[in-house]
Amino acid sequence: MGTKLYVGNLSYQTEESELREQFGQFGTVVSANVISDRDTGRSRGFGFVEMSTEEEARAAEAGMNGTEVDGRTLKVNESKPRENRSGGGGGRDRW
Repeated sequence: MGTKLYVGNLSYQTEESELREQFGQFGTVVSANVISDRDTGRSRGFGFVEMSTEEEARAAEAGMNGTEVDGRTLKVNESKPRENRSGGGGGRDRW
């Protein structure tokens, strides 16, 4: 398991400082990011927390997964590398 954790089902009001505080009880938080919509700036309801060691990340996952924060039950697991997506495009060049 890596040191970066995915944190899902966050309340839209949860801030990065709250993630740092919650996950800090399991070790050193290297970074905490709440992902926001690029158009509205509103939280998308998930984020990532990076712990300083693999052991701390495991402890944080075990300790935080399924806990309730701001009225929401968190889903915490190892962050998977982002998959490469094709450009998508509108298909204009196909005809």
